[in-house]
Amino acid sequence: MAGKFTLRADVQPDVLDWGQLRMLSHPPSTGAKQLTIIDGDISPGKGHNFHYHPNQEEILYVVSGTVEQWLERERRTLGPGDSIFIPPGVVHASFAIGADEARVLAIFGPSVGDAGLEMVDVSGEAPWSGLRANAT
Repeated sequence: MAGKFTLRADVQPDVLDWGQLRMLSHPPSTGAKQLTIIDGDISPGKGHNFHYHPNQEEILYVVSGTVEQWLERERRTLGPGDSIFIPPGVVHASFAIGADEARVLAIFGPSVGDAGLEMVDVSGEAPWSGLRANAT
């Protein structure tokens, strides 16, 4: 394949309980082998709870809104234009804070598996299950 244009309006979103994701590039949509790119909307007061990617690096870039970003036990507030680099195996979480939806662009490398993404949810395990409650 020589490449592929992807128009946001043409990508069917995956609707989740915390927002929605649009796979802009991953093995099924573009044949990508090195990058998986997701356009994500996080609903106000919701978030993508504590998890990690065993074999993938991630860059999370905030397009709009405000994100409470966790990297292991460190918490930062990110706004438009801010980003975070997350190495493989590092626990992290992202939550939209404030009244507005947060829009983020997540870039993973390399693509892993048929979907281009692997994730291990640890939100029900200590210390991650109580970390946000203890930080406020």
